[in-house]
Amino acid sequence: MIDLIIFLGLITTGYVVGQTLERRHYRAIEQREAALLALPTTSTKRSFGTVPPGTRSELVQGACCISVDYFKRIAASLRQLFGGRVSSYETLVDRARREAILRLKEGAGDAHQIINLRLVTSSITKGQRGQVGAIEVHAYATALYDH
Repeated sequence: MIDLIIFLGLITTGYVVGQTLERRHYRAIEQREAALLALPTTSTKRSFGTVPPGTRSELVQGACCISVDYFKRIAASLRQLFGGRVSSYETLVDRARREAILRLKEGAGDAHQIINLRLVTSSITKGQRGQVGAIEVHAYATALYDH
């Protein structure tokens, strides 16, 4: 009985800590997105407005890898039994995507706009059954700079 109580205590602690860290990461992402909101970014190959002569372009990129915690893996396994949306993985992919774009924008320095944004995602598997261990998102684009 004591073993069961310890096990449930550890499960509960892990769940609470995981949720707290995820919420903290989302708050940090939202603050950084607000700070970079003025930098126009598009997935189209054309720039906003006319490009002045002498505009310099440069490849910029950002990458993020976020691991799957034990509780998301359990929730996803249960969802596979019954079907439907795997919302626990949706938040994982959302955080990784937004973080990769933020890192790209932060790496662009004093660019006046970013065009042709592309995202590449991959899962890093672990274990014998090919379970997802982490999600990686790589963002790359063209940054436009004045002279």
